[in-house]
Amino acid sequence: MKNRLKLLVWLFALSGPLAAQSVSVNGPDGKLQLTVSCPSANGEVSYAVTYNGKQMLESSPLGMETNVGDFYRGLQLKEHKVTALDTVYEQSRIKASRIHYWANELLCSFVNGEGKNVQITFRVSNNDVAFRYTLPREQGKGSVTVNSERTGFRFPSQTTTFLCPQSDAMIGWKRTKPSYEEEYKADAPMNERSGYGHGYTFPCLFKVGDDGWVLLSETGVDSRYCGSRLSDWDNGVYRIAFPMPEENNGNGTVSPAFSLPGSTPWRTVTVGETLKPIVETTVPWDVVEPRYTTTHDYKPGRGTWSWILWQDGSINYDDQVRYVDLAAAMGYEYVLIDNWWDNNIGRDRMEQFIKYARSKGVEVFLWYSSSGYWNDIEQSPVNRMDNSIARKQEMRWLQSLGVKGIKVDFFGGDKQETLRLYEEILSDADDHGLMVIFHGCTLPRGWERMYPNYVGSEAVLASENLVFSQHFCDNEAFNATLHPFIRNAVGCMEFGGVFLNKRLNRSNDGGTIRRTTDIFQLATAVLFQNPIQNFALAPNNLTDAPQICLDFMKQVPTTWDETRFIDGYPGRYIVLARRHGNTWYIAAVNATAEPLKLKLDLPVLAGQEVSLYSDDKKMQPQLKLQKIKTDGSLQLTVQPQGGAVIVE
Repeated sequence: MKNRLKLLVWLFALSGPLAAQSVSVNGPDGKLQLTVSCPSANGEVSYAVTYNGKQMLESSPLGMETNVGDFYRGLQLKEHKVTALDTVYEQSRIKASRIHYWANELLCSFVNGEGKNVQITFRVSNNDVAFRYTLPREQGKGSVTVNSERTGFRFPSQTTTFLCPQSDAMIGWKRTKPSYEEEYKADAPMNERSGYGHGYTFPCLFKVGDDGWVLLSETGVDSRYCGSRLSDWDNGVYRIAFPMPEENNGNGTVSPAFSLPGSTPWRTVTVGETLKPIVETTVPWDVVEPRYTTTHDYKPGRGTWSWILWQDGSINYDDQVRYVDLAAAMGYEYVLIDNWWDNNIGRDRMEQFIKYARSKGVEVFLWYSSSGYWNDIEQSPVNRMDNSIARKQEMRWLQSLGVKGIKVDFFGGDKQETLRLYEEILSDADDHGLMVIFHGCTLPRGWERMYPNYVGSEAVLASENLVFSQHFCDNEAFNATLHPFIRNAVGCMEFGGVFLNKRLNRSNDGGTIRRTTDIFQLATAVLFQNPIQNFALAPNNLTDAPQICLDFMKQVPTTWDETRFIDGYPGRYIVLARRHGNTWYIAAVNATAEPLKLKLDLPVLAGQEVSLYSDDKKMQPQLKLQKIKTDGSLQLTVQPQGGAVIVE
């Protein structure tokens, strides 16, 4: 048992009630070590993380301040317990379909100066630490309000950052921010102030000098807490920060509350000497459980989406028929109809349209605004999703028509008030057999496992920005090489990409100019993971796009059984392998200004002949057969702003 667990646990306790106390626990393979300390001077609890003996997090604060007690000062460690966890679960909507979670759980029980108790649970796997606070029901207290968390993260001084700033509240188009759509800075110093002075949205990536990498995030956030973020770096520490009062148009409290006994969400720390554990982590789903079961069979798949290129003017019956026909020609399962459909097509005619789509083997998603009272959105339908009576009435109607899913847009922030709405929409939608995509929204936090009908969130500077501004087209490759390491590493990402138009407008002759190659675009269909992908293809692509691109897009899957990091650096390039069934897809993109010459190690393809999609010297797409050497090696050149895809 001792050899199997590879535990390293000890308790140092000197005599007297104020004695210094420390507990350490390793991950199963012994490399990742967490140490929890309770110094004798002030009773403030801290933790630290090392990997292979290298310091990844220095002594960092723990605890929280609540209306029922102070749980960060004057704490004493009463007892601790270590339990081995070894579980297997299956999940169809994340980066792997069968996950073996193997960890050691350390439960630390503390008492404060008033004799009140708090537990901190740590789960330490080979490359991940997850921890949360639990408060019991005691002294007649049945609920708690958390005024602030002391939770912090102190990195070694040589650390640089890859972070996305949290925006001001109630700014941007129609006062819809924050919506997790700000621009990342790569390799920035820790002491650089965030763009708006409000810290950073999760997830947050850190490079600890030459020693390794750390990815911070949170998971298990539902209606019983708020969404959190990182504060700006202050006196050497990043801390957990709660939403701003102005979010959600001022509605709802900043401080979360829950009934007792109860727990906070999990804070997660993913650690590696290389980027492989960062890209491949499954900790957002390892430590959560389903919130409800379903009786419905939800099917992932691909869809067409007129709004991205044809915009509001396309939301009419005839144009939507063209996009249904495009979906049918591509063999896609879905069509997404965006805002204004209730005005421009009409509810009565929608029944006729859905019958037409289903006759072509295409199912329908419909767009909704999340509300009408926390922003200035005019796009309809509005005021149907924020009220339970209206929402259930609407969903009954959608179910009667055979609609398969909804896309709900323009949420107002991260307060518990808003997180409650996300969960209510998901729960009611499941009652009516509807899948849910969120847009203009927060980061998903373990939701793929928690909610069976959840199928993706935007929460990123997504494809629409390529249409809106040339600046984002010019930086498309840079951003694309960040997402597998950061945003898409912790949750589904409904990006809405793969443009085959050279010009991003309806007629392919104006608007912004795409800088990346066609093969780069194909590669993002593999790099960006979401169980339902609404691609940016247009009807004209059936005749003006290269046939090899169309053929690839007809067969690319949207669900994956395995994901492996091959090579890359955030903001420069990425090579990623994903397996669907027995077929491997290896995708690469290059954000640098020079051709990228790579020697790849692909043991799963050793000695095999594969299909290689790449850019020729004129940056045009080409397809050829390529033999992988018997040792699994392959020399590959990826053009600047270009890509490559290998298919087994």
